[in-house]
Amino acid sequence: MKPFNPLAGNPLATRDDFAKACISLLDPLIPSLTLGYSAVKLGETGTRYDETAAQIEGYARPLWALAALLAGGYKWEGTQKFVEGLGNGTDPEHEEYWGVALDTDQRMVEMCPIGFTLAVAGDHFWDGLNERQRANVAEYFDITDREMPNTNWLWFRVFANLGLSKNGYKYDHDRMEKDMNHLDTFYRGEGWSNDGPRDYTQMDYYSGSFAIQYLQLLYAKIAGDVDPVRAEKFKERARLYALDFVHYFHEDGRAIAFGRSLTYKFAMVGFWAAVAFANVELPAPLTWGVVKGLLLRNLRWWSKQPAAFTPSGTLTIGYTYPNQFMSDNYNSPGSPYWAMLSFAPLAVPADHPFWTSPEESFPSLSIPPTVSLKHPGHIVTRLGGHTFLLSSKQQCHYPLRAADAKYGKFAYSSAFAYSVSTGSYSLWSSAPDSTLSVTYGDDAEWRTRKKCDTDSIEVIEGTPVLVSTWAPLEGVNIRTWLIPPAEETPNWHIRVHHISTARPVKTAEGSFTVSNERRGDNRELEVYSEGEDGRFGSVSEAFAVSRSGAVGIVDAGKTSRVGETMNMDSNSNLLLNRTVCPLLLGAIEKEAWYITLVYALPAEEREEDWRKTWVNGYKERPKIPPWVENIVPH
Repeated sequence: MKPFNPLAGNPLATRDDFAKACISLLDPLIPSLTLGYSAVKLGETGTRYDETAAQIEGYARPLWALAALLAGGYKWEGTQKFVEGLGNGTDPEHEEYWGVALDTDQRMVEMCPIGFTLAVAGDHFWDGLNERQRANVAEYFDITDREMPNTNWLWFRVFANLGLSKNGYKYDHDRMEKDMNHLDTFYRGEGWSNDGPRDYTQMDYYSGSFAIQYLQLLYAKIAGDVDPVRAEKFKERARLYALDFVHYFHEDGRAIAFGRSLTYKFAMVGFWAAVAFANVELPAPLTWGVVKGLLLRNLRWWSKQPAAFTPSGTLTIGYTYPNQFMSDNYNSPGSPYWAMLSFAPLAVPADHPFWTSPEESFPSLSIPPTVSLKHPGHIVTRLGGHTFLLSSKQQCHYPLRAADAKYGKFAYSSAFAYSVSTGSYSLWSSAPDSTLSVTYGDDAEWRTRKKCDTDSIEVIEGTPVLVSTWAPLEGVNIRTWLIPPAEETPNWHIRVHHISTARPVKTAEGSFTVSNERRGDNRELEVYSEGEDGRFGSVSEAFAVSRSGAVGIVDAGKTSRVGETMNMDSNSNLLLNRTVCPLLLGAIEKEAWYITLVYALPAEEREEDWRKTWVNGYKERPKIPPWVENIVPH
């Protein structure tokens, strides 16, 4: 059976369109509700937590959207089932009781959308419960003494209490204050909060759309009447953050694929949804029309990704297609419904300027094409037909599947998604795209950058440059400079590496990847022929061109690296299930300097346009900056 995308064909232009999209995503869940309506079972894959908690996710996460839908005056025929499910799931005497939340229990995460629902749609959910059921909910939400991870999780306890407080029920005000005061210690400045302790830099979508900024804005709206000072502080942080966060989106609506939990899909635009919900006017050029466009264009892009859904119309674990390799060990079949938080604007009335303002395009003329962002350690650019970032600061502060791929690569793009390792004893399975891989020998593992020992953004001859030191293997020390594109050669960025090693190593440096399917018969790419899809590798360079675009890599230094195009392991890439990666392969005895040119041009809807221009762009190589010539020995 073919996938069924419920968003397909929806113009997503008006408030009613948005409501229809919301309902179209809720409807396919009904057949998977349990008999007591307290859980939704969408699949058989497992997680690090128990199956009951996994099915609670399937119940609770759609509430992000259902609550906003109801708060906005819309109706949905499945609402009463979810109300009954809340009563049954929190009833210790019911056979579908969710069970007591223990320390670091996933159940506490799901209290966040439930708390939001009680706060904004209490006339349906709280009023729909009798006194005993309300007491059960309050008892279930009593997690004051539970141990929680030192991350955004603390917000979930805040929202459990917030839901009770908005309905006049007893809650733990002191615990809320302690949690929010501690969450404030994550704040770094200019709107940015770290997702965790100060010793690490983890500023991904959890810093914004998935959790911290999003929940700060929801809190500001819901509790602004009783906590006005903190509410205004959160709004001001959003105004600052928005001026940076807008750079992570491309004109076509896509967001840069970076970090963990990308199975949450269109939750990536949750920040813009929360801006509308909280009625926060942003600085120029971020008008209401621009905010509206950022949100709706992203949803439209997802409406064109059929494999992001199952044949029954439910969301899949994966990014644009079902993919367990890229998933995290906390992703259940219900996890992707965190995406539903992007429907928050349904809660604001039809006469709100978010809905009445004409949609505006991306403000390309009003913001610079390339910026350096000191807090996340990113240089972000829109040059070259896609939005991408260079990265040299971030790491996850706890064990995470494929952490090196999700945080340690040199570049992340809106058009060329990253790949994750499916194994480490072969190069093709170790995800060598957008990184420098190192191994001691044929029988040893390939290692890439997982964390930086030092990192900085330096302005050299007027250009921001990311500088980092890192050690993929014991005795192997690398200093890397990442240089963004110049306007004269917008499709190229430059990498410089100084490698010193205590023993001989082999290296492999990769560009972005493209589809390994050619036009027409979808067969594997063959040797490039002018005007056709294909691949090419020779001394010092390699490139590939296919239906998803053109990518390449060139050795511009004095080393003798060999170019090769390698088939990546199937399903290792977030965006495409069959990919090929141009690589430069080398060997080092003791020391080497690498100067690498990386090319990328994404495909466009008008295929004849980009296919005519990519060759000329590839042939026109960027100039090596004089400062690079000066530091590299001749």
